[in-house]
Amino acid sequence: MARFYSRVSVLVVALALAVLCAAALVDGRRLPRPPRRPAAVHENYDSPPSYSSSDQQPAASGHGFSLNLEHDAGGPESAARISTPEDDKAQSFHNRAASFGFLQEGKSASRNWDGDQDQDDDDEEEQVDSSKGQQLGYEVPKGKLAGSIPDKAASQDHKHRPTYTCLLCEGEAPCTPNARPCVNAVQCYKSHVRTEEGQEIFTRGCITKTDKIALTCYTPSSSRLNSHSKRPTRASGQYSIQCCTGNDCNNGSFPELEPIRTLGEEESSGDWKLIFAILGPVMVLLLPAGVLVVLYFKRKHRKRKQEAARTIADPDTYYASDELLRATAAGDSTLREYLEHSLTSGSGSGLPLLIQRTLAKQISLAECIGKGRYGEVWQGYWHGERVAVKIFFSRDEASWSRETQIYSTVLIRHESILGYIGSDMTSRNSCTQLWLVTHYHQLGSLYDHLNRVTLNHHQMMKICLSAINGLVHLHTEIFGTQGKPAIAHRDIKSKNILVKDNGCCVIADFGLAVTHVQSTGELDVAPNPRVGTKRYMAPEILDESINMDCFEAFQRADIYAFGLVLWEVCRRTMSYGIAEDYLPPFGGLVPSDPSFEDMKKVVCSDGQRPTIPNRWLCDETLTGMAKLMKECWHHKSHVRLSALRVKKTLAKLAQSDYQIHLDVD
Repeated sequence: MARFYSRVSVLVVALALAVLCAAALVDGRRLPRPPRRPAAVHENYDSPPSYSSSDQQPAASGHGFSLNLEHDAGGPESAARISTPEDDKAQSFHNRAASFGFLQEGKSASRNWDGDQDQDDDDEEEQVDSSKGQQLGYEVPKGKLAGSIPDKAASQDHKHRPTYTCLLCEGEAPCTPNARPCVNAVQCYKSHVRTEEGQEIFTRGCITKTDKIALTCYTPSSSRLNSHSKRPTRASGQYSIQCCTGNDCNNGSFPELEPIRTLGEEESSGDWKLIFAILGPVMVLLLPAGVLVVLYFKRKHRKRKQEAARTIADPDTYYASDELLRATAAGDSTLREYLEHSLTSGSGSGLPLLIQRTLAKQISLAECIGKGRYGEVWQGYWHGERVAVKIFFSRDEASWSRETQIYSTVLIRHESILGYIGSDMTSRNSCTQLWLVTHYHQLGSLYDHLNRVTLNHHQMMKICLSAINGLVHLHTEIFGTQGKPAIAHRDIKSKNILVKDNGCCVIADFGLAVTHVQSTGELDVAPNPRVGTKRYMAPEILDESINMDCFEAFQRADIYAFGLVLWEVCRRTMSYGIAEDYLPPFGGLVPSDPSFEDMKKVVCSDGQRPTIPNRWLCDETLTGMAKLMKECWHHKSHVRLSALRVKKTLAKLAQSDYQIHLDVD
């Protein structure tokens, strides 16, 4: 178990570290980037600068491009150029050619760098003239080098080329043209640039040299990143240039850039993708681990729950830890044989086994199936068999002790008496509990059964006959060496009679029982502050006229209560398709929990008894039952029938009804 917990702890720590690493990576991605140099458009119409091959030109930093405006020294003329990495290569070759004297004197060469690259201040271009080139063995005719400035013939063509007037402006929209236009331009242009930071710059300019046309006008539009996010991510750069010929032809609307697709919050950043990429595998590993942990604890709980309930194949091995608790019956019987013999409900000759301080450990409680004033009843498992565990409160120890004593009586076992397994005293949650373990009957008490279903004549008679058989067995004393004393129940009611699966009944709850031995005349009434159920108390108990020294008085009180139980059963018996709803005795005459005075007034003073429905008079069997119950609840106790006489009367009624098929012999 400790090893399992250690493995789980290691797994949890590893998962926590993975989550922390993911969070750190996400935070690192969200750190602000250093500001990049904004794109700049250099423009000077009054005194344009002239650059040599070794000088550095100011360049507009962008995302992979630069925008430069170059001017000749001849006047207020301007030229715009946007260079790309490919253009940089061509310009470098151009500068090299100039350094060797391949270009005409007086011409300037410029070197442009990509906006994302740093200029190397230490890298100087070597200046050599054409004579040095000849010394090195180069024969280079003027104007024939590819990529060089046109020769004199080309310059003469430029003189005959028409010139135009162009508008000049630069800035954000609206871009207002300058009052002083550009003259002697070979072409006009207008450009639309979006910088890395999203700033839009609009430019109107002119090209005064034909060698700048290809570099400026034939540069394709660029869109380095076609989307902006709602949250700051990478910067983007876009530009578009349109060239034209004609006076003021660069007027009008500027070229449009490609629309920027705005992403949603969940798509705009790669953070979520990174989180999902890390947490996805973690969750894949965590989910099976969680399932395994749950299954482990469920299995452990089930195993602990059924540990005491499973059948033990070798009882000698099971009880080997406590030799003092191993018991054997007479002869060579083993403990298992003794238990099986003791738990039978046949001959009743076996002595119930009490295994103190061990029975509770062998029982696994499943669910509470009943609560009362004096305790609770639980369903449990013992040796793989369902049992009922009656748990007494510690204040009701007298009832537990008395019931244990009655169940331990020799020959008490009977098919109509609740099967007894054992008693134990245990501690749960620092509280002493008194356990009494019996057989389990899933149909519950007769009270619950009558509330659920209606009965036919056969079912009614089966219940009544089996219940009276148990009462007869209690009231009868068995003489002999291992005899049984006569027992009076003193708390007969529908809640203390349980229904078995076959429809028969058993009598339970002997906490108030008294015993009597005729040979000695001994009457054993255990001191117990508990009293019986007031609703079922006989008149002589209510008016306190009962003779507590006479055992027969207790037997007659049992018959009175049994007559009320007969009334409850017959009320739920169908005749001609009719049956009344369940009603406890004296229902409607007294409160749901009547006091001693309430019952005394109704039973003793008013002499009332439960009402007999008129429909019973039309049914011969129910009419006989009504007559029998009246004789049972008679006001004078000595007039009441004995338990044996009630049994014989019920058997006679069963034989006279063709709807009832019972073996009553």
